[in-house]
Amino acid sequence: MTTQHSRGPTRLRRMRAWAALGLAALVASGCAAIPAESQPEALPQQQRGQQTEAVPEPAPGLDPLSVVREFVEASAEPASDYAAARAYLSQRARKEWQPDQSVAVIEDEFSTVFAAADGSRAPATSSPDSEPGERRDERGNGDETRTGSPGDDAGAEQAPPATPAQETGSATGPSPTVPDGAASDGATASKAPDEQIVTVRGGHVGRLAADSSFIPADDAVEQNVRLRKENGEWRIVDPPQSVLVTMSDFDETYFRVPVYFFAPESNVLVPDLRYVVASPQSGLPARVVDLLLAGPSDGLTGAVRNPLGENASLETNVTTTRDGALAVPLTGVADRSGHDKELIAAQVVRSLQTVTTSRVRLLSNGSALVQGHRDWRPGELPSYQAAATPSSDLPGLMVADGRVLSLGNGQPIPGPAGSRRNVRSAAQSLGGDQLAVVERARQGVRLRVGPYGEQGQAVDLDASSMTRPTWVPATSRSEQSREVWTVVGGDRVVQVVTDAEGRWVTQSVNSSEINPIGNIDALRLSRDGTRAAMVIGGKVVVAAVVRDDDSRASVALRAPRVLQGDELDDAVALDWTGQDALAVATQSESSPVVRVPLDGLRIDQFNSSNLIAPMRGITAAPGRPTVVADATGLWTASDLGDVWRPHDQRGSSAVPFYPG
Repeated sequence: MTTQHSRGPTRLRRMRAWAALGLAALVASGCAAIPAESQPEALPQQQRGQQTEAVPEPAPGLDPLSVVREFVEASAEPASDYAAARAYLSQRARKEWQPDQSVAVIEDEFSTVFAAADGSRAPATSSPDSEPGERRDERGNGDETRTGSPGDDAGAEQAPPATPAQETGSATGPSPTVPDGAASDGATASKAPDEQIVTVRGGHVGRLAADSSFIPADDAVEQNVRLRKENGEWRIVDPPQSVLVTMSDFDETYFRVPVYFFAPESNVLVPDLRYVVASPQSGLPARVVDLLLAGPSDGLTGAVRNPLGENASLETNVTTTRDGALAVPLTGVADRSGHDKELIAAQVVRSLQTVTTSRVRLLSNGSALVQGHRDWRPGELPSYQAAATPSSDLPGLMVADGRVLSLGNGQPIPGPAGSRRNVRSAAQSLGGDQLAVVERARQGVRLRVGPYGEQGQAVDLDASSMTRPTWVPATSRSEQSREVWTVVGGDRVVQVVTDAEGRWVTQSVNSSEINPIGNIDALRLSRDGTRAAMVIGGKVVVAAVVRDDDSRASVALRAPRVLQGDELDDAVALDWTGQDALAVATQSESSPVVRVPLDGLRIDQFNSSNLIAPMRGITAAPGRPTVVADATGLWTASDLGDVWRPHDQRGSSAVPFYPG
């Protein structure tokens, strides 16, 4: 039996109740934020604390499956230490539940099934259209479809399994990623009619880590939840240790913000994507400042530098002043140099750009952080991204028929790379004045690096295969890049750098965290030099580029993340559309080109019109159209919905590339 009913009224009632309680709490906390007879100090902006308001109780008569489903739905509301979700817990569990700081995000379609004490599904009477003892949520367009036993309506008592199950032991359930068939700790079989075990099953989109960064995943979630009758109502006695929310509820509850740090050897701002609770909106700036002061996320630690340092903190709360400015009162930064203070200003103002339109008043111990410049707007900042963006006078290049040609006019470039017909792949430095070329050799391939238009130096690097080279940006526009990377034989990541005599020499990059994933088919460094994107066995992987503080030549790829592993497993090439997103060419006929944010939270398809799979190559850059190579030639599009148009250069063998 299938019944259709909207999620709207239930959640709307809950949100109204919590809005009223939240307003009362906000007024109370506002009055108590800075006591009249004490030194002002900043209050924690995201501290959950102990619940003090009365909990709105669930509707009476809910069956165990409905209790668990509504508990998952209510978990999307973190106000007052998840008080809305605690309403579905037993009295003891309400007091004792201390969820960890991570949030497991699952697909909108998930199932709740009765389980035996050993973690297996228990038998139950059901309709022919449903699996025994199962209800499945299929959320789309705001409606909820549930499949369950005959006569199973919303809020009605569900018949328990034919052999009820009981679980004893730990009150803390397993993590949200328990393997199939795994039992809860201390499970034993029983026939107590007032106790049930319900298993939540669904696809694991990823998790929101304690540092508010999103970490993608593509495994399955299977979480056992034990319920017991309490005063005639089913209540959860062992809630999950990690909060479970659906993707739709995550989108509604959390707001994505880039928090900015700097590339280690240049003044290029680097975004670190985080997710903060969106409500109340007035508290967003304070939550963003808290994240900034806490430093880079775990996935970016060591890849960026933080001018704020470890001692920076808030002297008092982030507030809106009477004249409409957003005051950020810092302390612990007064001894910084004038240059560092300007970098701090850029960090704070750019990080707040997505959550406020107000002037940002930057203070240090009560005075202007930067002397003579108290209030800031984003437009007053220097262009900290210029060194990570290709110059507009560089149209890009392409390799066709073994030669390097201009992507602008199709003519061969000066020098051997444009005249000989032995080029396999190439990369132009971000400044445009250097070229790295992989060319055919007698026993495999050879790498040459040197000035654009000249014969490059042959690098001492024997290989049967190399990925297309990728350049590390120079420290400034006025300097040349001194480092280029490639992957030799699929498993050895190599950096080619200049020595004291100006010769190009090789050094190995520590890729020990990448090797277990597989051989690398393509590698592109972000144009700020802090991240690497790779194609490994058709999957898209992003990792941080971490340089040793004592020896900048010692480099490692750390914290690899597989992006959209379930959906994206046939990638052939990729490039950075900006600092926080990738354009990916695939072998798929239905989704030949897609765009993925660097945290892999979602995947967006480009229009597939006119393209013939499989793709052979792709290039992208900030402010430039994406150019893709398919079986017939080159095509270009400026946005996701654009119909692909023939590129002016139509060589059927051409592979395009922008500088970087």
